[in-house]
Amino acid sequence: MGVYDRLEALLRSLGFKKTELRIYRLLLEVSRPMRITEIQRELDISERSVREHVLNLYRKGILKRRLIEKGWLGYVYTAASPEEVLERVKKSVLESIAELEREIKGEETGQAS
Repeated sequence: MGVYDRLEALLRSLGFKKTELRIYRLLLEVSRPMRITEIQRELDISERSVREHVLNLYRKGILKRRLIEKGWLGYVYTAASPEEVLERVKKSVLESIAELEREIKGEETGQAS
């Protein structure tokens, strides 16, 4: 199993959707900025679905976007590197663990009173 397959397996275990992973893999493989319509044509899924998944990936830091103006105004998207994705995932998991630990300690303190 290659590193990209293992990264996808990790992301899937963290709740990333199959279509999100297809979009990330596509952008990683083409290694050039793509518009929503280009992603839609390449993967043959609805534009609405692509927009939704791309926005989710962008918010999670898995995709990067850049505003362009070429007779029209819009965004193009690129994939964050596997190293960047892994770092973001690690940071997010550690923050979730720390938050949960604080909640547990707060409950234990509350129960002891």
